Amino acid sequence: MSAAEEAYIRWEDGRLVLIDQTRLPGEKRFLVLDTVEDVFEAIRKLRVRGAPAIGVAAAYGLVIGVQEAPETSAEAFLKRLAEQKAYLASARPTAVNLFWALERMEKRAQALRDHSVPEIKRALLDEAMAIQAEDQATCRAIGEHGLSLLKDGMGVLTHCNTGKLATAGIGTAVAPIYLAKARGMHIRVFADETRPLLQGARLTAWELKEAGVDVTLITDNMAAMVMQRGWVELVIVGADRIARNGDVANKIGTYGVALSARAHGIPFYVAAPRSTIDLDTAAGEDIVIEERDAEEVVTCHGCRIAPVGVKVYNPAFDVTPHALVTGIITEKGIVHPPYEENLPKLFDAD
Repeated sequence: MSAAEEAYIRWEDGRLVLIDQTRLPGEKRFLVLDTVEDVFEAIRKLRVRGAPAIGVAAAYGLVIGVQEAPETSAEAFLKRLAEQKAYLASARPTAVNLFWALERMEKRAQALRDHSVPEIKRALLDEAMAIQAEDQATCRAIGEHGLSLLKDGMGVLTHCNTGKLATAGIGTAVAPIYLAKARGMHIRVFADETRPLLQGARLTAWELKEAGVDVTLITDNMAAMVMQRGWVELVIVGADRIARNGDVANKIGTYGVALSARAHGIPFYVAAPRSTIDLDTAAGEDIVIEERDAEEVVTCHGCRIAPVGVKVYNPAFDVTPHALVTGIITEKGIVHPPYEENLPKLFDAD
């Protein structure tokens, strides 16, 4: 299996297998998870990250969490399911796909409450597999729609990791780049390193290099200069949650990239599946922003880079106002402003 075809998250023999992203780029190591605690830890510790991948992992985590549940009573089983769902949902607060996948799994189980517990268990595994398969198809559809924005020889800047590592498929924001390469186009990618956990340097640069994509790694504070020099003609980033008005929560630093893109007249697009759009959240100010441990900022790969005792602010995400977003690329097409009017239309057929 080539680097372009390899799956980084999969279900094998009743266990969840995924690549440990915290080990990249130095070590390509797959984890075999067979307890719900393992899955929780993998999500919490960023061994699996990226909103779609988190959703897929959580769905399988719920399957694992109820495998040993008693089968004598559907009511007792559903209670256990709700407990495991709440546990997994507490792993991370911002990525809406985590909650979306868990809600979908519980809804499937509730619809079968009159069936036997073994039947419900089988249905839950089917649902998790469906979530994974749908994400693969969604990624390709996002790539096809985003491909319409690319031209041969174009320079594209991206932030954090939104590729195969972040999804069950070929990614979101970099999906168009994979398809462009497959069709003979040359796209030059500039990848922000993405402090403090360096997802751009450790993951995006590694993944694109593995796939043979022309990628140049830059530090976060170089993005504006690269734009100023005319090397970037398009910015595409991912999202962890999109509010009804089009405000976008994404990896910390995205807001600054959007401001720089606006200052240089460069289109700024967000690529995300419909499951990342949260119509129940009116605006970005209503999105809970995860704050992470200070150690992520004061150390870098085990080396201390700041004085002991210094105060630290470490939000994992920021919110880019919808006014800075040129368009949102989904599996159903590219949505343009006004987002409050146009985003709900994506769900009309449902």
